[in-house]
Amino acid sequence: MTSLTTFVSVNDRQRPGVRAAVRSVQGLTLILLLVIGIGPLYWMFKGAITPPTELSNHPLNLWPDRPLLGNFRAAYTDLSIGHYLMNTLLVVGGSWLVQLFISATAGFALSVLRPRFGKVIYGAILATMFVPYSVNMVSLFMTVIDVPLLHLNLGDTYWAIWLPAGTNAFTVLLAKQFFDALPKELFDAARVDGASTRQLLTKIVLPMSRPVLAVISLLAVMHSWKDFIWPLVAITDPQKQPISVALAQLATQAPQDQLIAAMVLAVAPPVLVFVVCQKYIVAGLGFTGVKG
Repeated sequence: MTSLTTFVSVNDRQRPGVRAAVRSVQGLTLILLLVIGIGPLYWMFKGAITPPTELSNHPLNLWPDRPLLGNFRAAYTDLSIGHYLMNTLLVVGGSWLVQLFISATAGFALSVLRPRFGKVIYGAILATMFVPYSVNMVSLFMTVIDVPLLHLNLGDTYWAIWLPAGTNAFTVLLAKQFFDALPKELFDAARVDGASTRQLLTKIVLPMSRPVLAVISLLAVMHSWKDFIWPLVAITDPQKQPISVALAQLATQAPQDQLIAAMVLAVAPPVLVFVVCQKYIVAGLGFTGVKG
């Protein structure tokens, strides 16, 4: 009988010709996916070590005749990419902590504590997902330069990026969805044993929620690393800007090969994070039901 998930039956797969054809198609598909995924990264790396004249005259060469590996050092020092990378790490680290804290606590409150107006709050959070980001930017900027009640101006500070990062409705709903699937008997038993609300969160919920916390962390880091518009608006001091904004400023004045080398340095950290943590990321996505 033909399997519902394949086009070739089990009996047909036993034939040498069919088996060879299936493996050939699988191999070609894998090669195509590798070209699509790794091709742009390789082309960026090749452009980073190619002299500008050769890059202009022979842009389709697979490898430069005179590779310039010193472009990475020049981009790191002459273009101050190291300084902008440190700024980006500060932005990403703070945004990740704020978003993880708010997503976990808000999801815990909506799923486990279930306040009286929890459904109304849940609906309000869900509604914010349908509002375009550009529409919120003006009101967000007005709030940042004059925080209600406190009357603080957070402009040109990293708090202007960290605090709005916590208002991510998707990660809050993601955490709530995961917490809803946890056994309610554990919470009832913990309350009978005298566990406080804080202990419910720190001793029971969070240790069981590592997969969803890994996914939220990945989403927070990736979004913060590549975000361009809001850091450009919130941080006007060039010495505090992250690398996503700095590259746009350097595009008009830096040599082309050094600029591409700077792009490679900017792309390398998130790629390395994904390669190192891919096992935990894939496991988390499987638990939460998120699909790319």
